[in-house]
Amino acid sequence: MTDYGIQLPVQSQSTMYAESWEAGAGAADLVEIARAVDRAGFAYLAVCDHVAIPRRLAPAMSTVWYDPVATLAHLAAVTERVRLLSHVAVVALRHPLLSAKQYATVDHLSGGRLVLGVGAGHVREEFEVLGVDFRQRGAVLDEAIDALRAALGADEFPSHHGKFYDFEELGQRPRPAQRRVPVWVGGSSPAAVRRAALKGDGWLPQGDPRDRLPAQIDRLRRLRAQAGVTGPLTVGAITEPLYVGTPGWEVGRRTLSGRPESLAESLRAYRAMGVDQIQVRFRSRGRTELIDQITAFGAEVAPHLT
Repeated sequence: MTDYGIQLPVQSQSTMYAESWEAGAGAADLVEIARAVDRAGFAYLAVCDHVAIPRRLAPAMSTVWYDPVATLAHLAAVTERVRLLSHVAVVALRHPLLSAKQYATVDHLSGGRLVLGVGAGHVREEFEVLGVDFRQRGAVLDEAIDALRAALGADEFPSHHGKFYDFEELGQRPRPAQRRVPVWVGGSSPAAVRRAALKGDGWLPQGDPRDRLPAQIDRLRRLRAQAGVTGPLTVGAITEPLYVGTPGWEVGRRTLSGRPESLAESLRAYRAMGVDQIQVRFRSRGRTELIDQITAFGAEVAPHLT
């Protein structure tokens, strides 16, 4: 069985993927959709991270980006079992002890449901206004992962000594509920794939099409073997847009639609490539249609994902 998760609508509204109805949606819609995701057996729900969008990028990206920590904490309180993923937190923008305090609290309050997805970020102005060197964001992220591993571990007084961060003898409680918070690394550049292979518990590709995934996954495995990295690695993929059933409207040529069995047959190809979890997104014209799609996927498509 391939796990399936979803990047929630409403909380981020890039023109690359947002539906028109999301512009008028809000907190109540987000809560009802999260509850539907929880009921439908999804492995996780995910939210994005941007601090501030420069005017030059706002027409494409919009300025609607809910804070991931506040949003995940809110949704933790209205769901029961679904895991809570930051996809992805740009952790280089914040000191690791600050991120650890926030995300450890989410994990504690949710009963151990956090998955910390991290990525390098791409908006130069965000880094500049927060006083972080954009050119060094990859190196900062590499060290931030190590520092977060320490700060989210079992030790109440974690320590880390590196080039960018140095701390010890500073206690933080509550500790995470999980013994080890999973860290999934996002991105599809050579540097991001290498980072995922050597430092991650999982890899979150940035929309690689199907034909590129096998080579990326092979590189992940090869890098881990060469470095002697052991332990499980959760390999992800973002699927094409989906619509369960026969749409009565134009859903776009890339959208996979049709009978549940045929959708499942197409999606099983990801498992054959070595993918452990797929992230899905449904075409919809409103909250009700989206919840119907989520429910149908969980009940009618997921059982065939073996």
